[in-house]
Amino acid sequence: MTQTAFNLPAFQIEMLYLLIAIAVIAGIARRLSVSYPIVLVIAGLASSFVPAFPRVPLPPDLVFLVFLPPLLFAAAWQTSWTDFKYNLVSIGSLAVGLVFFTAVGVAITAHYFLPSFDWRMGFLLGAVVSPTDAVAASSIAKKIGMPKRIVDLLEGESLLNDATGLLALEFGVDMIVNGTTPTLGAGLLRLLWLFVGGVAVGLVCGFIVTWFEKWIDDGPVEIALSFIVAYGSYLAGESIHASGVISVVVCGLYLSRKSSTFFSPTVRLQTMAVWDAAEFGLNGLVFLLLGLQLPSVLAGIRDYSHMRVAAYGLGFATILIALRMIWCYPAAVVTYKIRRHMLHQPENVPTKGSIFVLGWTGMRGVVALAAASSLPYTLGNGEPFTQRNMIVFLTFCVILVTLVLQGLTLPALVRALGLGAEKSSGCDEGEARRILIRRAMEHLQNCKPGEDEALHHAYDDLLHQYEHRLELIQDCGPDFPAVDRHARTMSTVMLETVQAEREQLIELRETGRVDESIYRTLERELDLSESRLQSVA
Repeated sequence: MTQTAFNLPAFQIEMLYLLIAIAVIAGIARRLSVSYPIVLVIAGLASSFVPAFPRVPLPPDLVFLVFLPPLLFAAAWQTSWTDFKYNLVSIGSLAVGLVFFTAVGVAITAHYFLPSFDWRMGFLLGAVVSPTDAVAASSIAKKIGMPKRIVDLLEGESLLNDATGLLALEFGVDMIVNGTTPTLGAGLLRLLWLFVGGVAVGLVCGFIVTWFEKWIDDGPVEIALSFIVAYGSYLAGESIHASGVISVVVCGLYLSRKSSTFFSPTVRLQTMAVWDAAEFGLNGLVFLLLGLQLPSVLAGIRDYSHMRVAAYGLGFATILIALRMIWCYPAAVVTYKIRRHMLHQPENVPTKGSIFVLGWTGMRGVVALAAASSLPYTLGNGEPFTQRNMIVFLTFCVILVTLVLQGLTLPALVRALGLGAEKSSGCDEGEARRILIRRAMEHLQNCKPGEDEALHHAYDDLLHQYEHRLELIQDCGPDFPAVDRHARTMSTVMLETVQAEREQLIELRETGRVDESIYRTLERELDLSESRLQSVA
C-alpha cells in the first residue's frame, strides 16, 4: 500500500492564506460592527466558489481533538461560576431537556418533508444538530449588548449541551447501525455517567494543577501547562468513556475560580494575552473552514437537484427554530417557578420578548458539522448508509441559517423588543470600587509612619488621592455610570499625558539616549497605565 507524501510547503502556504484571510476579514467585521464568526462563515462560503482558494478539509477528529478542547476551556475560564451555578436550573432545561426534545421532535416530523427518513433517521438527524455553538452565541450576544442574564444562559447551555448532544448521537447511531433501541434506564445511566464521570475527572485535573501551580511562577511554563490541561482533561474524560466536554468545562471553571490564588499579576497578564490570541486564531480557523466545506458537502448530494435540496435545508432549519421556540416558552415558566418557589431565588417573571430572543439565539456551529461528518458510511449489515450525505447537507444548511440569518437579524430584534444590557452592573461596579478604596485607605491609615516626616507627607498625599477617587464615584441611579463625567474627563487628560510621555520615550530611543532594554521597561509601564485609563475614558 502506497502512502501519499505530506506536502509541507503547500500546507504552509495554505495556512498562510487562511491566517491572512482571518486577520483581514476579522478587521472588516470590526469596522462593520458585525460579529466576526458570521463574516468569516460568509467569507468562507464565498471563497468556496473560487477555484484558486485552497480546499481544506475539516475532519471530525480535527474538530473534536484539536479545536474543541481549548475553545471549551477558554469559554469555561471566562464563565462566572457564581452565575453558572445560579442559573443551573435554566441551563439544564436547555442543555439537557431541549437537546432530547429537539431529537424527538425531528424524529416525529422528519418523514413529513424528507424522503426515506423514518423516526430513527429523524432522531439521528435531530441529535446531530441539537448542540448550539458556544463561541457564536456568546460572541454575537455580547457584541450587541444583550441582557447579561440571557448571555449567561446561552453560554451555560452551549458549554454543556455538547455532551448531551453527543449522547443523543450515540443513541441514534446505535439505532441506525445496529437496529437496537436503547431503553430509558440505560439512557439515564449513560447520561448520569457522562456527567458524574466528567465532573470527577475535571475536578481531579483541577486539583492536580492547583497543587502543581503552587511550586511555579513562570509565565511560559504556566501558559504551556494551561494548554496541556485543556487537552489532558478532555482526553482523560474520554478515556473512561465519560464526557470529555464536561471534564474540560469543569476543569476550566475550577481553575478560573482558583487562579487568583496561584497566578501572579505578571503571569496572569501573560496568560490572558496568549489565550486571547489562541482563542481568536482557533475560532477564526473554525468558522472560515466551516464556510469552505460547501463543495465537499454538495459533492455528496447527487440524487437531487440543488434547488430541491436547498428547499429541504431551509424547511428543516425552519422546523428546528420552531422546535426551540416551542420548548423555550413553557420551559421558561417551569424553571421560573422552580427557581422562585423551590430554590427561593429572587427571579423576575421572564418577559415574552426575552424568551423569544433566547429561542432565536440557537446558533449551530462546527460541532454539529463534525458530528454529522463522523457518521458511519455503512450500516451494521454492510449496506451503505444512503442518508448520510443528506444529513451532512441538512446540518450545513442549519448552520448557515442559524448562524448567518439569525445572527444578522439579532441586533435589530433586540432593539425592536427594547432589550439591552442591564444598568445594574454599574451599581455593582461602583459599590465594589468604594469597598476597595475604603480598604486601601484603611490600610494606609493603619501603617502610616509616625516619625519620618517625609514618609508622613507621602502617605497623606496618597490618602488624598484615594479620597478624591472615592468622591468621583457617584451614587447608583438609573442613568448614572459607576464613574461620573468629571472622572472620565480627568481620565482622558491623564490618557493624553501618558501618550505625551510615550512620544518623548520614542524620541529618546531614536536619539540613542536610552538603550532598547530601558525602552522596553518604560514602554511596558506606559502600556499598563494606558490600558487602565482606556477602560474609564
